[in-house]
Amino acid sequence: MLSAFTARPIVELKQRDKSKIESILAYGDRVLVGLNTGSLRIYRINEPIEEVEPDRNGDQNGDQPEPPTPKVKPADLLREEEKFSRRPIQQLAIIKEAGILISLSDNHVSIYDLQTYTLQEKLEKTRGATTFAVTSNIVKDAGTGIMTIVSRLAVAVKRKVILWTWQDMELSDEATEITLIASVKSLTWATAVKVIAGMDPGFVMVNVESQEITDINKPGGTLTEAGGQGGARFGAVSSSGMGYMGMGGWVPKPLATRLNEGELLLAKDVNSLFIDQDGKAQEKRQVPWPSAPEALAFSYPYMLALQPPSKGGLEVRNPDTLNLLQTIALPNANFVHVPQPNISLAHAGKGFLVASDRCIWRMGAQNYESQIDQLVASGRYDEALSLLNMLEDTLLQDKDGRVREIMMLKAQALFDLRKFQEAMDLFSEAKAPPERVIALYPKAIAGNLSPPESVQDIESVTGEGETDEDQALAESLETQDSKDSKESKESKESKENKETKETPSTPASTIGRSMMGMGRLVGVGGHKKIDSDAASVISAKDTKDDITKTSSQPKTTSHQDRELEGKDLKTAVHALTRFLAQCRVQIKRYIHTDGTLKEALAATSESQSEEYKPPFYYFIQQKSPTEHIDWTARLLEVAQLVDTTLFRAYMLASPTMAGSLFRLPNFCEPDVVNEKLYETGRYADLIDFLHGKSHHRHALELLEKFGKNEADEEVSETLQGPRRTVGYLQQLPPEMIDLILEFAEWPLRTDPDRGMEIFLADTENAETLPRHKVLKFLHGIDLKLAVRYLEHIIEELNDTEPDFHQMLVDLFLERLKIGDFDNDEEKEQWRERLQAFLKTSMQYNKVRVFKQLPADEPEYFESRAIVLSKLGQHKQALQIYIFQLKDYEKAEEYCNQIYVSSPQPLSPTHDPEDAEPSIYHTLLALYLSPPPPHQPNWAPALDLLSKHGARLPAATTLDLVPPTLPVKELESYFKGRIRNANSVMNEERIVARLRGVEKVELEAIVYLGDGKMDSYGRKIPGGLNRRVVIDEDRHCAVCHKRFGGSAIRVYPDNSVVHSGCLRGSVGKKNTNSWR
Repeated sequence: MLSAFTARPIVELKQRDKSKIESILAYGDRVLVGLNTGSLRIYRINEPIEEVEPDRNGDQNGDQPEPPTPKVKPADLLREEEKFSRRPIQQLAIIKEAGILISLSDNHVSIYDLQTYTLQEKLEKTRGATTFAVTSNIVKDAGTGIMTIVSRLAVAVKRKVILWTWQDMELSDEATEITLIASVKSLTWATAVKVIAGMDPGFVMVNVESQEITDINKPGGTLTEAGGQGGARFGAVSSSGMGYMGMGGWVPKPLATRLNEGELLLAKDVNSLFIDQDGKAQEKRQVPWPSAPEALAFSYPYMLALQPPSKGGLEVRNPDTLNLLQTIALPNANFVHVPQPNISLAHAGKGFLVASDRCIWRMGAQNYESQIDQLVASGRYDEALSLLNMLEDTLLQDKDGRVREIMMLKAQALFDLRKFQEAMDLFSEAKAPPERVIALYPKAIAGNLSPPESVQDIESVTGEGETDEDQALAESLETQDSKDSKESKESKESKENKETKETPSTPASTIGRSMMGMGRLVGVGGHKKIDSDAASVISAKDTKDDITKTSSQPKTTSHQDRELEGKDLKTAVHALTRFLAQCRVQIKRYIHTDGTLKEALAATSESQSEEYKPPFYYFIQQKSPTEHIDWTARLLEVAQLVDTTLFRAYMLASPTMAGSLFRLPNFCEPDVVNEKLYETGRYADLIDFLHGKSHHRHALELLEKFGKNEADEEVSETLQGPRRTVGYLQQLPPEMIDLILEFAEWPLRTDPDRGMEIFLADTENAETLPRHKVLKFLHGIDLKLAVRYLEHIIEELNDTEPDFHQMLVDLFLERLKIGDFDNDEEKEQWRERLQAFLKTSMQYNKVRVFKQLPADEPEYFESRAIVLSKLGQHKQALQIYIFQLKDYEKAEEYCNQIYVSSPQPLSPTHDPEDAEPSIYHTLLALYLSPPPPHQPNWAPALDLLSKHGARLPAATTLDLVPPTLPVKELESYFKGRIRNANSVMNEERIVARLRGVEKVELEAIVYLGDGKMDSYGRKIPGGLNRRVVIDEDRHCAVCHKRFGGSAIRVYPDNSVVHSGCLRGSVGKKNTNSWR
């Protein structure tokens, strides 16, 4: 249990002193004690001094040890005002700004001087007063806008609330009276202008400025008393409450206290209600008090409840979770006093006072760091987190770090309870380092991070004890909803009632330092720790979240001892995969797969007060606070750990998900993945992984082994054959040409067509491969593969490098000369491919090729003719077609191609006598005047004259015709020439007529204009026929004067201006229309 406060008695009435303490007031280092005799005692509190134990053996030189320092009293009595009042002093308060002390005695409220304690004024209006409340606040004056201190005193006098106000230390003239429905039993200030009045019929909130009274109602259907209806005033005595009448007329006192900013707690009997400063009820469960509290208070950040004097206990609760954190045994204590916030810092409220009739205790608080450590050590992680959330950042060192650490401890405890998904969700929320989470798993998942197997100690606790502790841990981590159940509430109340009964009751006469040493604190692991300064007796059991086992201790529970296996292991691994997948996405925001950061780290300087931490620091687990960290290297290690562990998790729980991890850039460790995938026979995933990690040689070796069916293991059909190897090689970049060529040989020899896809695919990698290396490699395997590759890069990729073109011709000729063909048809296809390439390519060496072509082999005649044509030797080419091939159709087709590709005269009528003979003239000359020993060939010559007579000039053609040839044979030639001449003449006539029409149109435009229309649809006269009418109504567009006999200028749009106004009219639009 928590030890937030330690009780220290500061004032103890002696046995011979028959007085009783009625009221106390603390401010600064002073404590005012009001007695039942009417006396007022003023004490000064002395801070305790730690005692140093002297050396009992003395000095080695024989000197006697120094005498011990006298012990300082907790408090010194400074003075006593015996005649302060005639009756018991029931209540005390001060208004420090006004320097006054307020006292309630003899049913009157009196004002005393704070320094001399002399009576200044007895407020007669307060006759019959039962209680009062004081508040001081800094408010802005509505008239002047200046901040002033306003103090208010509210006094309960039967059914009235009487108010006095001090502003700037001056008391207002008149008191304000507000009448309520019943006698006021308690007053508590909610704000500077709102006070809560507790009565038997319930609570109301009173606005002292507007005097508006608001009932504080219970929320409908919740937090109601037995038999009450939702929406009724909270604390009202219902029909069930009439039972109080049978108890001597006792009615529980209404209690109220301020909690955190803007929140208040109301209580009556065991019922409680949380409200805001406007009096609206909050949806919050009731405080599980075992009995009606005697008093309520708030000491930041805890809620205090004093049990009745017969029980003598002070309960310390968390106002957020409402769980009991500490019970301090204070016999016969009957009231609590917390210094007002305006005279004591909020956090100094730790030094509040608790008093009985004979003793006053001052509560000393441990620092918040120690309190949080205690909660964590006892396994109460929810309470520790709640306390951290309530405390301000300045009160703690590295608050965010503590919250994160405790969340991780809670998540680890949930994991030990086999609540894997809840644990991983909490790890994700805390941004836990993946290394810490992975270490919770066995070696099959965590690898080297897995903790060594724990050895069971022979002196460990019994199995029954382990079960109880495990159950306590499970209960502590349940959700808040389960705490609201009726059964848990009843069991809790009964347990706390039992605690209270077991709490020892010490008589007031024996109270003192001897009592302060009897408290026992149940620490971590159930060991008892004796604290001489402790004033609390803490029971062995507490609320649900009181866990006596800490996660940092050796695991001794049955859950923790049992290894993760079977269904539990798979469930835990499924939860881990979701956590790691989320970490993986976040890590990839900061680092590339090559280990470089996406954004450079900020430059650090010596002037920085704190050590620099990059935005991804929470992924890295620091071994010590002073450790120097290479952030980039550590982040890369974490990324590798996350991906490798995620791979192991997938392989164990969801093997089909492993492939998706490899197809994306990853940080997996190759050795781990390689071994695991090979063992499980997931060869396809192994190849994908090796490709992603750029371990291409290993992958290609495996593919060759599987493709050639040389593996001892049975592989799937998709890995057999060269198809997978070809696909893998296609994905490699050109820089890896040596590796590509090394492993491309066996696919090319096994299946040449599929193997050539490596080099012929329509991909960027294939098109950018070093072509000389590829060509040399293919030529070494098969000449046909080299020819196919050259045709691809020349014809499809349009490579114009002469070496490739010449090499292709050489390979064609080499293949034809070898003559290794299956049949004549295949040989003819190769010859046609050679001839087609010779025709289309312009990059090879024509002279070299012509020399390579045999002159005496008929199968190369046409090839030689094509090369001669490329060299411009058309006559020699035609001689091959006519005299060697005797193919007149090809000769004529050759002439047609040459004629079409040659530049022609601009006009078809151009036929000068000295024109250069055309290619047809050369062909005709070879037909009619062939070189010896060839004879004239009349048939193709006459056919040429009849088809292409128009392209053969008569002057040169008729010279070739021998005189013996009958004119009748030339009939078709002359008809063609005459037809061509008539066409020329008719074309000239048509052109002349068309030019005449064009001339008429131009003259019309000059004389009549272009026929444009104005905005009114009227034709605007133009050209030489344009006219402008100047009459008396026409004005100059510039000066707006009549023209008269002045010189004018007319614009193309018929606007008219004076000649002198010409310069000023530039850019102005004419508003006059033409007439």
